[in-house]
Amino acid sequence: MIMRDGLDDLMAFACVARVRSFTRAAAELGTSTSNLSHTIKRLEGRLGIRLLQRNSRSVSVSEAGNELLRSIGPELERIENAVGRLQLKRSSISGAVRLTATRQAYEMVIRPVLPAFVAAHPDATVEVLIDYAFRDVIADQFDAGIRLGEKIEQDMIALKVGPDLRMAVVAAPSYLARHGTPRHPRDLVNHRCINYRMVASGAIYAWEFEENGLAFEVRVPGPLTFNEPQLMLDAALSGLGIAYLLENDVAPHVGSGGLVNLLAEWTAPFPGFYLYYPSRLQMRPVFGAFLDVLRSPCQYLFPPE
Repeated sequence: MIMRDGLDDLMAFACVARVRSFTRAAAELGTSTSNLSHTIKRLEGRLGIRLLQRNSRSVSVSEAGNELLRSIGPELERIENAVGRLQLKRSSISGAVRLTATRQAYEMVIRPVLPAFVAAHPDATVEVLIDYAFRDVIADQFDAGIRLGEKIEQDMIALKVGPDLRMAVVAAPSYLARHGTPRHPRDLVNHRCINYRMVASGAIYAWEFEENGLAFEVRVPGPLTFNEPQLMLDAALSGLGIAYLLENDVAPHVGSGGLVNLLAEWTAPFPGFYLYYPSRLQMRPVFGAFLDVLRSPCQYLFPPE
């Protein structure tokens, strides 16, 4: 029979089952791996059944464990949501929200809501770390991260926090006057292009296009490579080559005539930014308050809970 502390044990089991890792689950729950392992063994001993299969490399859920998850998962989430709503009704929200985001994600998602959050919760603080590599928000102790949707791991809760985006191939008029204008993406192999080196993998990013509904890539040559989009933009504005950047970032310069948008018919929209975090369980009130402020301008993106 599950005793009074059995709810905590069940929540610990649900967390390990979701992330498939004692180390990641311990970090999310704010405990040690050894304590978490003891908690699961205690629960399995009470139930008289094995819930998790463990080895040195992985954790999997047994058939009995999956049956238990199907039964308790919705109830645990309802309990945590109810507790979270009560906590959010406190007169004062305090603590720090820690977020990891790219600079573009900060400008498009976080910066617009900061004034409202700071005004509504003067005792809370926000810490934003700009990073282009994917960050493990559990291991690195972030509340959430913001990245493009295609980069989100499957075990994360992901909420769309912006519209679809598209890339733009751009060059300064001075560059085009010297080197001519590409008419097709494959013409780029004969141009001086500004490459982007991906921070996480270290690989050079291949420019992506679409023709008649079929996606294809072009690996472009060029004299310059950066791992920071702003530097690519600066180089393009200086007439040093053709760049491949987010349309939102180059739009003001295209509008002013500083850059020319090329090959637009071959660049298709793609999913934009998502906020990702480990679980609705154990959500801190200050992070819940930040989500509430974020929902305000993005109501069409956040389904009601």
